[in-house]
Amino acid sequence: MSTQLSSAEIKRVTTHVIQEMKNRGEKISALTAYDYSMARIVDGAGIDIILVGDSASNVIAGHETTLPITLDQMIYHAQSVVRGAKRAFVVVDLPFGSYQGNSEEALRSAIRIMKESGAHAVKLEGGLEVKESIVRVLSAGVPVMGHLGLTPQSIYKFGTYTVRAKEETEAEKLMQDAKMLEEVGCFGMVLEKIPAALTKKVSASVNIPTIGIGAGPHADGQILVLHDLLGITKEFKPRFLRRYADLHTIMNDAIANYVKDVKSNDFPNIKESY
Repeated sequence: MSTQLSSAEIKRVTTHVIQEMKNRGEKISALTAYDYSMARIVDGAGIDIILVGDSASNVIAGHETTLPITLDQMIYHAQSVVRGAKRAFVVVDLPFGSYQGNSEEALRSAIRIMKESGAHAVKLEGGLEVKESIVRVLSAGVPVMGHLGLTPQSIYKFGTYTVRAKEETEAEKLMQDAKMLEEVGCFGMVLEKIPAALTKKVSASVNIPTIGIGAGPHADGQILVLHDLLGITKEFKPRFLRRYADLHTIMNDAIANYVKDVKSNDFPNIKESY
């Protein structure tokens, strides 16, 4: 009789737990979070991986792209999330400019994130072009998650957020990059906005877990931006997004009712006063 724990019984998710989930065919759940309160809720709901994403640049800071967010800001968000996550494995994005083209800078950035936030791993976008940085970070014992397909930090190079790797040449490069990520020692990779058939091929070709976003059902796990899933953001409506709530409407109505009650002197009432 097997004594192996299910992922729901694990006190703290680790890279080993994540790998075991792939090995036995259990899907891996992942979401973003950027602050303590949300991290507590996400963690309490049983999520496996929390990504402190550079998408904070968009949904928290209101920037058009992920490029403006700084390393210091990412560390601040990561510190807040780590305080709230008691079970989930916390991965932090290395922001634009903190690792590209300079492996020593990549190592310094990764070490700062790990030391100052207490997070469990970092994520880097790109394949062969950032191999040196990935290897340098891994050499310090820092777990690394890769990210292939649509890489938002390169949006000005792509010029569009359209699906990547539809053409054979780009698909072949992505496959080679995925195998490289495994060979150098990454514990997993995000596959963003690529054809479902390619995701299936990549996931079957590498032994490390793949986490999809807009990449079909064949990845070993799935990730969404929390604010998109909860319906806090309204303008973003890609095909791959499933909204599980409409918090924008709920929150707007609640605040509007508060304003009305304050204006009418209904709040606070006698029972709500000392």
